[in-house]
Amino acid sequence: MSNWRRDLYAARDRDPAARNAVEVALLYPGVHAIWAYRVAHWLWAQDQRFLGRAISQIARGITGIEIHPGATIGPGLFIDHGMGVVIGETAEVGADVTIYHGVTLGGTTLDRGKKRHPSIGDRVIIGAGAKVLGAIVIGADSRIGANSVVVRAVPPKSVVVGVPGQIVSRSRV
Repeated sequence: MSNWRRDLYAARDRDPAARNAVEVALLYPGVHAIWAYRVAHWLWAQDQRFLGRAISQIARGITGIEIHPGATIGPGLFIDHGMGVVIGETAEVGADVTIYHGVTLGGTTLDRGKKRHPSIGDRVIIGAGAKVLGAIVIGADSRIGANSVVVRAVPPKSVVVGVPGQIVSRSRV
């Protein structure tokens, strides 16, 4: 299945308000932002960086979601109620991740050419308003609580809440 189709079905399957794939394809700004990112990222990888950035900024203006074309995003990303989502240039987002509105995957340094943004593992859920900052790793199957500020690495299968983010639970499996 293509990344484009997987992104569409991720939104359809994870949003209980979604009625069908046609509705999601036509009316979900999170899906539109991800699809625009996929075009912009392809251009970025072809060394057409200005055009890639231009597409990402047009998509930001239309959707309210800013995804840098240099970011790496796996298949099945679902951005729900995406207004205010920011995904930085060196961010890496795994497969089947869910991000709610107001989330920032941001940097903590101005060093060019270095990893500055977080790496998010597969199947992570990031709650509304959360900020995940710096070149840290969020382990697979973790959950980041709403409005948390996470600046340290998180092991897989963890639940993180608060400012600064603290692990409150870990699966023993």
